[in-house]
Amino acid sequence: MKTYNIAVVGPLGLVGRKVIDILVERRFPVGDIKFLGTSKNKNKKVEFNGESILTEVAKEGAFMDVDIAFFCVDSSISKYLAPIAVKEGAIVIDNSSAWRMDNNVPLIIPEVNPEDLHSHRGIISNPNCSTIQMLVPLKPLHDIYKIKRIVVSTYQSVSGTGKQGMEELNNQMIDYCFNVPMTSSVYPHQILFNVLPHIDHFLENGYTKEEMKMVNETKKILDENIKVTATTVRIPVFIGHSESVNIETEKPIKVEDVINILEKAKGVKVIDDIKSNSYPMPIHIQGKDEVFVGRIRKDFSIENGINMWIVADNLRKGAALNSVQIAETLIERNIL
Repeated sequence: MKTYNIAVVGPLGLVGRKVIDILVERRFPVGDIKFLGTSKNKNKKVEFNGESILTEVAKEGAFMDVDIAFFCVDSSISKYLAPIAVKEGAIVIDNSSAWRMDNNVPLIIPEVNPEDLHSHRGIISNPNCSTIQMLVPLKPLHDIYKIKRIVVSTYQSVSGTGKQGMEELNNQMIDYCFNVPMTSSVYPHQILFNVLPHIDHFLENGYTKEEMKMVNETKKILDENIKVTATTVRIPVFIGHSESVNIETEKPIKVEDVINILEKAKGVKVIDDIKSNSYPMPIHIQGKDEVFVGRIRKDFSIENGINMWIVADNLRKGAALNSVQIAETLIERNIL
């Protein structure tokens, strides 16, 4: 089997570490692999397939022998380094928001729009985690019923903020147990026992950047004519994003047909048995690859409407797994 030289930029973060794990789990055909980070993090040990590999500095010249570079870093770093990596011969799969709305960069969910990979010019963008898990189950429904409008409210875990978000929730739990005053530095308010209707910065239109990411990315990936409105919320859960999604379709749509379609859809698992209180929950989906859907029911307020509840591991399908699947699709379609 042909192998490919891989670089992971940002291997010490949550997503970078998860990419490394998934490359091993899925037996990706890795030739040589290198881990690239800041000069501050040079020579840190990273485990890969039973071997300890030292990190190197991500800089000009570091990508000369790389086929695929997984970028798991902030947008500012990606903006600077990704063009360098491409110039040196690598294909960049970027997890940040740096390139998502660039008209020359495909925004890819392999189960939704793999054909767009053929237009890549060296950089491929991984969508927002909440967009990914919403569109995986909506794509097969859109193909048949033509979705006109989406109303989504998200319930997003603190791991979406990174290690610092998880540490803040953990520290507040400890402070609470020892009756110590809690402090907040990552979030504008206490996250323990709380719900924050605020993810990313507020924009002039009153929405947050996270909310507008879902709007704009859905239009780019699925259909520019779909009307989308979003409210994104941070909750005190460590891993796993949840979404309440309402769709309105052009064609008549039945609950039993939706369930049948989603049960056959790639990357989707239906858990929907209200008699046994079975529905997707973050506590049950950690470490799972699929997008889980439940609470599928008719919206009686409109003619052709469906409500559903969608849950996924945001670090896996929402980020690392989707990135590796993009690389696998490049190989399958012979477009490396």
